[in-house]
Amino acid sequence: MLAAADALIAAFAATDTAAYFDCFSPDATFVFHPEPARLDSRAAYEALWAGWLAAGWRVVSCTSTDQLVQLYGDVAVFTHSLRTITSENGVESSIDERETIVFTRVGERLLAVHEHLSPVAGGD
Repeated sequence: MLAAADALIAAFAATDTAAYFDCFSPDATFVFHPEPARLDSRAAYEALWAGWLAAGWRVVSCTSTDQLVQLYGDVAVFTHSLRTITSENGVESSIDERETIVFTRVGERLLAVHEHLSPVAGGD
């Protein structure tokens, strides 16, 4: 299970669009604190991501700590803390967040079916 989470985090940290979205089921949902509404599919998130990239955004680094995996049959809940540094047109910013990612087994793969991101109080 940690290998699936590590692959997702590594692809995000590298701003590797194809590898990152390959970690998600097409019907995955996303709740991100900066966004006004839930994203109801991987395609909706991919469109948002494409807009960020077009605006000159990229991930500089992403560090995951305090990882916890809870297994429930073919479902795994992964929680962690992360510090992400991004750049938009050369201007870097950092944020501390907590994240929950729900994975499920699809054939031989573990795919993320839900991601929820919350800010850490007092983070940058």
